[in-house]
Amino acid sequence: MWMVIHGLIASAIGIAVGLAINWFPESASTQAGPIDRLYDILIWVSVPVFVTVTIIVLFSVQNFRMRPGEEQLDGPPIHGNTRLEVIWTAIPAIILVVLCGYAWVVLRDIEEAQAGEMRVNVVGQQFAWTFEYPQADGEPVRSKHLYLPKDQPVRFSVRAIDVIHDFWVPAFRMKIDAVPGIETGYRITPNRLGTYPVVCAELCGLGHAVMRATTRVVEPAAFERWIAQQKAPAQASEDGEVDGKALFTDGNGAATACGACHTLADAATSSATGPDLDEVLADKDAAYIEREIVDPNAEITPGFQTGIMPPNYGDTLSSDELEALVTYLGEVAGK
Repeated sequence: MWMVIHGLIASAIGIAVGLAINWFPESASTQAGPIDRLYDILIWVSVPVFVTVTIIVLFSVQNFRMRPGEEQLDGPPIHGNTRLEVIWTAIPAIILVVLCGYAWVVLRDIEEAQAGEMRVNVVGQQFAWTFEYPQADGEPVRSKHLYLPKDQPVRFSVRAIDVIHDFWVPAFRMKIDAVPGIETGYRITPNRLGTYPVVCAELCGLGHAVMRATTRVVEPAAFERWIAQQKAPAQASEDGEVDGKALFTDGNGAATACGACHTLADAATSSATGPDLDEVLADKDAAYIEREIVDPNAEITPGFQTGIMPPNYGDTLSSDELEALVTYLGEVAGK
């Protein structure tokens, strides 16, 4: 009776506290609701299990502990209770089967294909995300920021260029590994306007902590305008030339966003994942700067190691983008 009363009280308090805590960020997809509900059900089940085990252990410690003078005594020869052993084996097994079955139903429902899905290719690379929007009339639109129209089903196709990453938007509740050599993916339908973080949930190197981007869920009309803007000539300054500063600070849809890893006073960036460019590029000529971009492992700055900076910018940047970036860094580094 003591165990039952205290167990019921502790379970009620534990469930109430577990449900009251706001474990997750604001939900922003239709998939978030079933996942949050599954988590609540797990709290309903796991708290009483934890309380039951703890109460029995405490009761046993209190009532069946060894007393002074009993150190050399053996316990009484008690035979096992077969019925009790069957019960405590069967009940957990039934609970696990029911929970796994419910989890499978939730997974099946949230992964079900939707009519009119929009495809977005997600590419992970140390230490940035690139998002590609295939276009029927030409090259895909590429961006360093994820834009999605509200209430539009989306199929993410996820891959990695170098090492294992993990594509995760906490507000969507879904995540999956980006693995070199294979394509993974999942589906979501964003249902709340706003801006949400994109993070890498797999330790991928020294710059893992800065491998972040933003998801912007907008109205469908605003998304179409954004796509149209990305198709127009981009990364150009007022005189029509490629904007090297825009490439450095946020990639501006290109294959790099140097400011995520480097400090540069002119760009107001302060990351220490890579070398401070105001120091290492001061008084360096264009040839040196270009070599450091296209072959970053040729000369390693003291205090850093190989593999921090992607080695393929010579392929992913166009000649105009590379020239603009070299020119910009040569003009402002150390100034």
